[in-house]
Amino acid sequence: MSERGTALVTGVGRTVGIGATVAVDLARAGWDVAISHWRPYDEKMPWDAEPDAQRELTDRMTELGARSVAIEADLSDPAVPARLFDDAERALGPVTALVMCHCESVDSGLLDTSVVSFDLHFAVNARATWLLVKEFGQRFRGDHGSGRILAFTSDHTVDNMPYGSSKGALDRITLAAARELAHLGVTANVINPGPIDTGWMTPQQLSEVKRDTPLGRVGTPQDCANLVTFLCSPKGGWINGQLLYSNGGIK
Repeated sequence: MSERGTALVTGVGRTVGIGATVAVDLARAGWDVAISHWRPYDEKMPWDAEPDAQRELTDRMTELGARSVAIEADLSDPAVPARLFDDAERALGPVTALVMCHCESVDSGLLDTSVVSFDLHFAVNARATWLLVKEFGQRFRGDHGSGRILAFTSDHTVDNMPYGSSKGALDRITLAAARELAHLGVTANVINPGPIDTGWMTPQQLSEVKRDTPLGRVGTPQDCANLVTFLCSPKGGWINGQLLYSNGGIK
């Protein structure tokens, strides 16, 4: 087994996304990395799927000296989180950092959200988060203080009700781990990155975000990765049970 830590990063469907940048940055910092994706989700979104994204990312991580594996995982299926951990551990060894970047996100509001869509958002964003954290807690055997759980959230709810409300549940589930897994010495934090430029914003939205951000620019996936890599390092080990706004000060 490698002496490097093993990170499981979910929601790595595209090479330009937050999950992809987080995974590569962790590999650069000395982690072996398992990534999960669900191609049907990307295929239904405006950006469409990148057929070669996982191969490109694992090749990039190999060049950085990391072992890596890509696993397709439908997190709306409650049996999948356990299988995802099985596959990651079989390929790379015990997982010591869980970074959850996965989501279901389809724009709709209070009046036009369907029950099917609402349930799918909660299955992926809330239930899968709980089941992943549960698997991590049941399996973790690392040194006290070395385990890390991180999840990405959002406070966008207006006209995005099922996404925002299910992310609110994700917050509470993840933060509970800081207390409930205290006996393992696992830290658990949530990151709210604000609007990040991964290709989904229109030119007008990009302009508005830049205008409303005190630092005068739009957040990037690398901004997210910088924080994740720090929190996963020994230097980030005293930050625990926090919802961290890493958003350039946008209001």
